[in-house]
Amino acid sequence: MNLDPLIDQPRLLLKAALRPLQGTRFQPTGFPDLGAATYDGPDGKKMLLVESAQSMANRFEAVCWDTVNDNWIAPLKGLPVVKVRDKNGKPLTNSLLEAHRLNSPYITNAKGFEEIKAAIAFDDKRPFNRDPLLRALLKYDVNSLLHGIFLEKIAGVIRLPRALTGFIESTDVTTVASGGVKNDRVRPAKGEEGKTAKEGFGNVPFHREEFCGKMTVYFGLDLALIRGFGLGSEVEELLVALALLKIQRFLRDGLRLRTACDLEVDGGLTVQRPDGFSIPTLANLEKVLPALINKASACFAQPPDTILTFEE
Repeated sequence: MNLDPLIDQPRLLLKAALRPLQGTRFQPTGFPDLGAATYDGPDGKKMLLVESAQSMANRFEAVCWDTVNDNWIAPLKGLPVVKVRDKNGKPLTNSLLEAHRLNSPYITNAKGFEEIKAAIAFDDKRPFNRDPLLRALLKYDVNSLLHGIFLEKIAGVIRLPRALTGFIESTDVTTVASGGVKNDRVRPAKGEEGKTAKEGFGNVPFHREEFCGKMTVYFGLDLALIRGFGLGSEVEELLVALALLKIQRFLRDGLRLRTACDLEVDGGLTVQRPDGFSIPTLANLEKVLPALINKASACFAQPPDTILTFEE
């Protein structure tokens, strides 16, 4: 793995064309009271947000976790993570899978969180010092160094932006209007005997919208932000390799976004900038990451799994 072309570069930008695995239609992400996020592009073309940056962060994290064994996937074992148990000692959640990471109420309200809070060393009588936060994240939850954190449950100034961002857009979009009906073979008439469709009785027609269009997934890694952490070259190399592994595993394993949105890469992953950078293969990343984790392990909690107890 050669990261030399990234030296002194502010960003690593990648992209890949996508297409539906079968057929031509796909279902985009939707938002409450909004529906699909359609908009006009700068050139007037109809555009659609297929997957948002916040959703992509969750997907990057999911492809790194072995849910069966409640642990990192094999190449990432040894990375620090905060695990939460219930009062009976059974697994409840962890900082990798929680949407707000260490700011999850299951973590901030858990027994043992005071140790992490002390490491962040926030003092409300002084300007916020980011260095203890960075070293605490490296120690307890290295994943947050890539995906950001907003620890407003401690203080509103404790925040870190995303270093790794991804999103999926579609252009030349057309709408596919369709629908169906939920059939009730026992009581098909709405309102029969006082029962309403809202209660689940009767035939219930519905409409739905899917879309067609050209899809592209974009990835951005803020190299300047990572270098600005000041955590040393070994940690920087680890974070870049971890980000690239997340991207490659997402493209291999994570493209079934929804039942009606099962995608595949159409062509390959390409570099937008900088020139001269060759993207390591997933096999190569999985091979080098255990050694990179071992090199940085002195900065991690020992053992790397920090166990908290949520008793409510």
